[in-house]
Amino acid sequence: MIAYTFKRLLTLVPTLLAASVLVFLFIHLIPGDPAAILLGDTATPEEILALTRELGLDRPLWQQYVLWFKNVLSGDLGRSLFFDTPVLQVIADGAETSILLALLTMFWIVILGIPIGIVSASYKGTWIDQVTSGFAMLFASIPTFWLGLYLILIFSVGLGWLPSSGFPSVSDEGGWTNMRYLILPSLTLAAPNAALIIRLVRSSMLDVSREDHVRTARSKGLHPARVAIKHVFRNALIAVAAAFGFTFAALISEAVVTETVFSLPGIGRLVVQSILRRDYPVIQGVILIIVVLYMFVNLLVDLAYAWLDPRVSLS
Repeated sequence: MIAYTFKRLLTLVPTLLAASVLVFLFIHLIPGDPAAILLGDTATPEEILALTRELGLDRPLWQQYVLWFKNVLSGDLGRSLFFDTPVLQVIADGAETSILLALLTMFWIVILGIPIGIVSASYKGTWIDQVTSGFAMLFASIPTFWLGLYLILIFSVGLGWLPSSGFPSVSDEGGWTNMRYLILPSLTLAAPNAALIIRLVRSSMLDVSREDHVRTARSKGLHPARVAIKHVFRNALIAVAAAFGFTFAALISEAVVTETVFSLPGIGRLVVQSILRRDYPVIQGVILIIVVLYMFVNLLVDLAYAWLDPRVSLS
């Protein structure tokens, strides 16, 4: 497994290089002049031209890319055009919110998706199965922005139980009790993804339950719960592990909308604001970090296959 991991890490190098080229080119195709946006509507053409030269945006794209990628290799993602601070610092300011939101969302996905999926498979064809499958299909089809707005309307405006927007740092006054600000956003993100896990756990367990080793375990008189957990669910986890890789990608895209709806100071909202400001270095830095994280998650998923199923050969 160590040799396979090292080989996969080497293959990430050309992938990362290709991704950096695509990210750089696509970002610079966004209409709009960063210098004009920074200076405002009252700026003269001479002032815009002077700032463009100062920022190095008048150089050919290939020269800008070479300079940017050279700095990236040294750990420097550049300097934000809008904040005039290092990009890594800008990203770090919003990282706490996004990381805690992702962890809480994954918590809901696991404690809701897996147990409900097991129950649905165990009671196949009954009213319990019909109800859980129906709700799973419902939440999988609801847009996250619509669900988020209705959660705010019910639990914030109507009942007044939870905050509707913002997120004070856990290091601020209130400490970890400030996590209540992330309950509604995390549930908004978790709902469609937990629905996917429910359906996948159910279908995977039903497929595994038809295999010979499961029928043998039942014929030996083992308790149904032990058969379901030890013999069926463990083998069904192989397909579920792959789904968590897709779930991570979904969280990234959906977090942009959710953080905007709940006014969270996270990475998703930062991307939206940076696009509106044409803050190229920040957009490039955020997307590049997301690409690296996504490749790393895919590597972990592949390694999970071998851990869950010794029959899988990593070569």
